[in-house]
Amino acid sequence: MKKRKIELAVVSDVHLGTYGCHAEELITYLNSIQPKKLILNGDIIDIWQFSKRYFPPSHLKVLRKVIGMASKGTEVYYVTGNHDEMLRKFSDTSMGNFKVVDKLVLNLDGKKAWIFHGDVFDVSIQNAKWLAKLGGYGYDLLILINSFLNWCLAKMGREKYSLSKKIKNSVKGAVKYINNFEKTAADLAIENGYDYVVCGHIHQPKKEIYDNKYGSCTYLNSGDWVENLTALEYSFKRWRIYHYNHDKLSPFFLDEDLKEMDMNELIASITDKEINIENMAQEHKSEGEEENIDNDFLDDKGLSQD
Repeated sequence: MKKRKIELAVVSDVHLGTYGCHAEELITYLNSIQPKKLILNGDIIDIWQFSKRYFPPSHLKVLRKVIGMASKGTEVYYVTGNHDEMLRKFSDTSMGNFKVVDKLVLNLDGKKAWIFHGDVFDVSIQNAKWLAKLGGYGYDLLILINSFLNWCLAKMGREKYSLSKKIKNSVKGAVKYINNFEKTAADLAIENGYDYVVCGHIHQPKKEIYDNKYGSCTYLNSGDWVENLTALEYSFKRWRIYHYNHDKLSPFFLDEDLKEMDMNELIASITDKEINIENMAQEHKSEGEEENIDNDFLDDKGLSQD
Protein backbone atom coordinates (compact mmCIF):
# COMPACT_ATOMS: atom_id res chain seq x y z
CA MET A 1 0.00 0.00 0.00
CA LYS A 2 1.23 3.47 -0.83
CA LYS A 3 2.43 5.61 2.05
CA ARG A 4 1.00 9.04 2.76
CA LYS A 5 3.51 11.75 1.91
CA ILE A 6 3.46 14.54 4.50
CA GLU A 7 5.72 17.46 5.33
CA LEU A 8 6.10 16.83 9.04
CA ALA A 9 5.08 14.30 11.68
CA VAL A 10 5.42 14.85 15.43
CA VAL A 11 5.40 11.93 17.86
CA SER A 12 6.00 12.19 21.59
CA ASP A 13 5.71 10.28 24.87
CA VAL A 14 6.17 6.79 23.45
CA HIS A 15 7.83 5.51 26.66
CA LEU A 16 9.68 2.58 25.12
CA GLY A 17 10.67 0.18 27.88
CA THR A 18 7.41 0.46 29.84
CA TYR A 19 4.39 -1.83 29.91
CA GLY A 20 2.03 0.87 28.70
CA CYS A 21 3.83 1.56 25.42
CA HIS A 22 1.89 0.64 22.26
CA ALA A 23 4.92 -0.08 20.11
CA GLU A 24 3.18 -2.26 17.51
CA GLU A 25 0.61 0.45 16.81
CA LEU A 26 3.35 3.05 16.46
CA ILE A 27 5.23 0.85 13.97
CA THR A 28 2.02 0.52 11.96
CA TYR A 29 1.64 4.31 11.93
CA LEU A 30 5.25 4.97 10.95
CA ASN A 31 4.94 2.46 8.13
CA SER A 32 1.89 4.30 6.80
CA ILE A 33 3.63 7.65 6.30
CA GLN A 34 6.52 9.12 4.36
CA PRO A 35 7.37 12.42 6.09
CA LYS A 36 10.10 14.83 5.03
CA LYS A 37 10.72 15.51 8.73
CA LEU A 38 9.97 13.35 11.76
CA ILE A 39 10.04 15.07 15.17
CA LEU A 40 10.38 12.81 18.21
CA ASN A 41 9.28 15.28 20.85
CA GLY A 42 10.60 13.75 24.07
CA ASP A 43 10.06 10.72 26.30
CA ILE A 44 10.61 8.30 23.43
CA ILE A 45 12.85 5.95 25.43
CA ASP A 46 11.86 5.85 29.10
CA ILE A 47 15.34 5.83 30.64
CA TRP A 48 13.88 6.68 34.06
CA GLN A 49 12.17 3.28 34.18
CA PHE A 50 14.53 1.37 31.88
CA SER A 51 15.03 -2.27 32.85
CA LYS A 52 16.90 -5.07 31.13
CA ARG A 53 14.02 -7.33 32.17
CA TYR A 54 11.56 -5.52 29.93
CA PHE A 55 12.44 -4.24 26.48
CA PRO A 56 10.47 -6.46 24.07
CA PRO A 57 11.28 -6.92 20.36
CA SER A 58 8.46 -4.59 19.29
CA HIS A 59 10.09 -1.73 21.23
CA LEU A 60 13.41 -2.37 19.51
CA LYS A 61 11.60 -2.43 16.16
CA VAL A 62 10.45 1.15 16.76
CA LEU A 63 14.08 2.25 17.10
CA ARG A 64 15.01 0.27 14.00
CA LYS A 65 12.17 1.85 12.05
CA VAL A 66 13.12 5.39 13.06
CA ILE A 67 16.78 4.89 12.17
CA GLY A 68 15.72 3.19 8.96
CA MET A 69 13.64 6.24 8.03
CA ALA A 70 16.65 8.49 8.69
CA SER A 71 18.86 6.31 6.50
CA LYS A 72 16.33 6.63 3.67
CA GLY A 73 16.26 10.44 3.69
CA THR A 74 13.80 11.53 6.39
CA GLU A 75 15.18 14.27 8.64
CA VAL A 76 14.73 12.94 12.18
CA TYR A 77 14.93 15.31 15.16
CA TYR A 78 15.05 13.78 18.63
CA VAL A 79 13.89 16.52 21.02
CA THR A 80 14.84 15.51 24.56
CA GLY A 81 12.26 15.18 27.33
CA ASN A 82 12.41 14.45 31.06
CA HIS A 83 12.24 10.65 30.86
CA ASP A 84 15.13 10.68 28.39
CA GLU A 85 16.83 13.78 29.81
CA MET A 86 20.27 12.14 29.95
CA LEU A 87 20.34 12.52 26.16
CA ARG A 88 20.70 16.25 26.76
CA LYS A 89 24.41 15.54 27.10
CA PHE A 90 24.34 14.94 23.36
CA SER A 91 22.32 18.04 22.44
CA ASP A 92 23.14 19.47 19.04
CA THR A 93 24.75 16.17 18.01
CA SER A 94 24.16 15.38 14.36
CA MET A 95 24.55 11.90 12.87
CA GLY A 96 23.59 12.07 9.23
CA ASN A 97 19.86 12.75 9.10
CA PHE A 98 19.47 12.07 12.84
CA LYS A 99 19.83 15.06 15.20
CA VAL A 100 19.50 15.37 18.98
CA VAL A 101 18.24 18.76 20.20
CA ASP A 102 16.64 20.31 23.30
CA LYS A 103 14.31 22.51 21.27
CA LEU A 104 13.62 23.20 17.64
CA VAL A 105 12.42 26.18 15.63
CA LEU A 106 11.13 25.49 12.13
CA ASN A 107 9.92 27.79 9.37
CA LEU A 108 6.70 26.31 8.01
CA ASP A 109 5.43 28.15 4.96
CA GLY A 110 6.50 31.52 6.37
CA LYS A 111 5.33 30.83 9.92
CA LYS A 112 7.56 29.96 12.88
CA ALA A 113 6.98 26.80 14.92
CA TRP A 114 8.55 26.45 18.39
CA ILE A 115 8.91 22.79 19.31
CA PHE A 116 9.99 21.45 22.71
CA HIS A 117 8.85 18.70 25.09
CA GLY A 118 7.40 20.88 27.85
CA ASP A 119 8.87 19.39 31.04
CA VAL A 120 10.54 22.73 31.84
CA PHE A 121 7.11 23.93 33.01
CA ASP A 122 6.86 21.11 35.55
CA VAL A 123 7.94 22.35 38.99
CA SER A 124 7.99 18.82 40.45
CA ILE A 125 10.63 17.77 37.91
CA GLN A 126 12.79 20.82 38.58
CA ASN A 127 12.60 20.74 42.39
CA ALA A 128 11.66 17.17 43.39
CA LYS A 129 12.76 14.76 40.71
CA TRP A 130 12.32 11.75 43.01
CA LEU A 131 8.62 12.63 43.33
CA ALA A 132 8.23 12.89 39.56
CA LYS A 133 9.92 9.51 39.10
CA LEU A 134 7.69 7.95 41.74
CA GLY A 135 4.71 9.32 39.87
CA GLY A 136 6.06 7.73 36.69
CA TYR A 137 6.10 4.30 38.33
CA GLY A 138 2.60 4.85 39.69
CA TYR A 139 1.37 5.84 36.23
CA ASP A 140 2.91 2.68 34.73
CA LEU A 141 1.14 0.55 37.37
CA LEU A 142 -2.16 2.31 36.63
CA ILE A 143 -1.74 1.54 32.92
CA LEU A 144 -1.14 -2.16 33.76
CA ILE A 145 -4.31 -2.30 35.85
CA ASN A 146 -6.20 -0.48 33.09
CA SER A 147 -4.98 -3.01 30.51
CA PHE A 148 -6.35 -5.89 32.59
CA LEU A 149 -9.63 -4.00 33.08
CA ASN A 150 -9.99 -3.42 29.34
CA TRP A 151 -9.23 -7.09 28.64
CA CYS A 152 -12.14 -8.02 30.93
CA LEU A 153 -14.41 -5.42 29.30
CA ALA A 154 -13.52 -6.74 25.84
CA LYS A 155 -14.47 -10.27 26.94
CA MET A 156 -17.85 -8.91 28.01
CA GLY A 157 -18.27 -7.04 24.73
CA ARG A 158 -18.07 -3.62 26.32
CA GLU A 159 -16.09 -0.53 25.33
CA LYS A 160 -12.62 0.21 26.70
CA TYR A 161 -12.28 2.55 29.66
CA SER A 162 -9.38 4.85 30.58
CA LEU A 163 -8.76 5.11 34.31
CA SER A 164 -6.05 7.76 33.91
CA LYS A 165 -8.26 9.97 31.75
CA LYS A 166 -11.06 9.67 34.30
CA ILE A 167 -8.69 10.70 37.09
CA LYS A 168 -7.23 13.60 35.10
CA ASN A 169 -10.66 14.91 34.17
CA SER A 170 -12.14 14.60 37.65
CA VAL A 171 -9.28 15.87 39.82
CA LYS A 172 -9.38 19.66 39.88
CA GLY A 173 -5.63 19.95 40.44
CA ALA A 174 -4.89 17.89 37.33
CA VAL A 175 -7.29 19.91 35.19
CA LYS A 176 -5.81 23.17 36.49
CA TYR A 177 -2.25 21.95 35.81
CA ILE A 178 -3.09 21.04 32.21
CA ASN A 179 -4.83 24.36 31.60
CA ASN A 180 -1.92 26.29 33.12
CA PHE A 181 0.56 24.29 31.02
CA GLU A 182 -1.23 25.11 27.79
CA LYS A 183 -1.71 28.79 28.65
CA THR A 184 1.94 29.22 29.72
CA ALA A 185 3.22 27.64 26.51
CA ALA A 186 0.92 29.77 24.36
CA ASP A 187 1.73 33.03 26.21
CA LEU A 188 5.47 32.44 25.86
CA ALA A 189 5.10 31.62 22.18
CA ILE A 190 3.18 34.84 21.55
CA GLU A 191 5.72 36.84 23.56
CA ASN A 192 8.57 35.45 21.46
CA GLY A 193 6.83 35.88 18.12
CA TYR A 194 6.06 32.24 17.28
CA ASP A 195 2.99 31.26 15.27
CA TYR A 196 2.90 27.68 16.57
CA VAL A 197 4.02 26.10 19.82
CA VAL A 198 4.29 22.31 19.75
CA CYS A 199 4.62 20.33 22.99
CA GLY A 200 4.21 16.86 24.48
CA HIS A 201 4.71 15.84 28.13
CA ILE A 202 1.13 16.04 29.46
CA HIS A 203 -0.30 13.24 27.25
CA GLN A 204 -3.17 15.45 26.12
CA PRO A 205 -3.50 15.78 22.32
CA LYS A 206 -4.81 19.19 21.38
CA LYS A 207 -4.97 21.86 18.71
CA GLU A 208 -6.27 25.26 19.78
CA ILE A 209 -5.78 28.93 18.94
CA TYR A 210 -4.83 31.05 21.96
CA ASP A 211 -5.20 34.82 22.10
CA ASN A 212 -4.01 37.43 24.54
CA LYS A 213 -3.59 41.21 24.35
CA TYR A 214 -0.23 40.78 22.60
CA GLY A 215 -1.37 38.51 19.77
CA SER A 216 -2.29 34.91 19.03
CA CYS A 217 -0.72 31.54 18.28
CA THR A 218 -1.76 27.95 17.72
CA TYR A 219 -1.04 25.60 20.62
CA LEU A 220 -0.46 21.98 19.59
CA ASN A 221 0.19 18.86 21.64
CA SER A 222 1.05 15.51 20.08
CA GLY A 223 -0.43 13.45 22.92
CA ASP A 224 1.20 10.06 23.51
CA TRP A 225 1.46 6.39 22.54
CA VAL A 226 0.42 5.04 25.93
CA GLU A 227 -3.21 6.12 26.21
CA ASN A 228 -4.27 8.24 23.25
CA LEU A 229 -2.10 6.85 20.40
CA THR A 230 -1.89 10.20 18.64
CA ALA A 231 0.52 12.24 16.53
CA LEU A 232 0.60 15.65 14.87
CA GLU A 233 0.88 16.01 11.11
CA TYR A 234 1.63 19.12 9.06
CA SER A 235 0.94 19.20 5.35
CA PHE A 236 -0.60 21.63 2.84
CA LYS A 237 -0.08 24.46 5.36
CA ARG A 238 -2.37 22.79 7.89
CA TRP A 239 -1.95 20.90 11.16
CA ARG A 240 -4.06 17.91 12.11
CA ILE A 241 -4.14 15.48 15.02
CA TYR A 242 -3.80 11.88 13.92
CA HIS A 243 -5.78 9.43 16.10
CA TYR A 244 -4.63 5.87 15.54
CA ASN A 245 -7.85 4.31 16.81
CA HIS A 246 -9.90 6.36 14.33
CA ASP A 247 -7.49 6.94 11.46
CA LYS A 248 -5.51 3.70 11.31
CA LEU A 249 -5.07 2.11 7.92
CA SER A 250 -4.68 -1.53 6.97
CA PRO A 251 -1.77 -3.24 8.77
CA PHE A 252 1.67 -2.49 7.39
CA PHE A 253 4.75 -4.60 7.86
CA LEU A 254 8.34 -3.56 8.43
CA ASP A 255 10.39 -3.22 5.31
CA GLU A 256 12.08 -6.51 4.52
CA ASP A 257 15.58 -5.02 4.61
CA LEU A 258 14.92 -3.57 8.07
CA LYS A 259 13.81 -6.97 9.39
CA GLU A 260 17.16 -8.47 8.54
CA MET A 261 19.35 -5.71 9.98
CA ASP A 262 20.47 -5.58 13.58
CA MET A 263 20.65 -2.31 15.53
CA ASN A 264 24.36 -1.70 14.89
CA GLU A 265 23.90 -2.13 11.13
CA LEU A 266 21.03 0.36 11.14
CA ILE A 267 23.00 2.94 13.09
CA ALA A 268 26.01 2.39 10.83
CA SER A 269 23.81 3.23 7.84
CA ILE A 270 23.65 6.87 8.99
CA THR A 271 26.73 7.21 11.22
CA ASP A 272 29.98 5.54 12.17
CA LYS A 273 29.09 5.77 15.86
CA GLU A 274 27.30 3.13 17.92
CA ILE A 275 24.74 3.85 20.63
CA ASN A 276 24.31 1.37 23.49
CA ILE A 277 20.99 2.09 25.19
CA GLU A 278 21.72 -0.22 28.11
CA ASN A 279 25.04 1.49 28.93
CA MET A 280 23.35 4.87 28.63
CA ALA A 281 20.75 3.82 31.20
CA GLN A 282 23.40 2.54 33.61
CA GLU A 283 25.39 5.78 33.24
CA HIS A 284 22.24 7.79 33.93
CA LYS A 285 21.52 5.82 37.13
CA SER A 286 25.06 6.32 38.43
CA GLU A 287 24.70 10.08 38.29
CA GLY A 288 22.24 10.12 41.22
CA GLU A 289 18.64 11.11 41.49
CA GLU A 290 18.93 14.77 42.45
CA GLU A 291 20.34 16.30 39.27
CA ASN A 292 18.26 19.28 38.15
CA ILE A 293 17.55 20.44 34.59
CA ASP A 294 20.41 22.48 33.17
CA ASN A 295 19.87 26.12 34.07
CA ASP A 296 21.31 27.18 30.72
CA PHE A 297 18.50 25.20 29.07
CA LEU A 298 15.90 27.08 31.13
CA ASP A 299 17.54 30.45 30.45
CA ASP A 300 17.52 29.69 26.74
CA LYS A 301 13.75 29.35 26.91
CA GLY A 302 13.33 32.43 29.09
CA LEU A 303 12.00 30.25 31.92
CA SER A 304 14.62 31.05 34.59
CA GLN A 305 13.22 31.70 38.06
CA ASP A 306 15.58 34.71 38.55
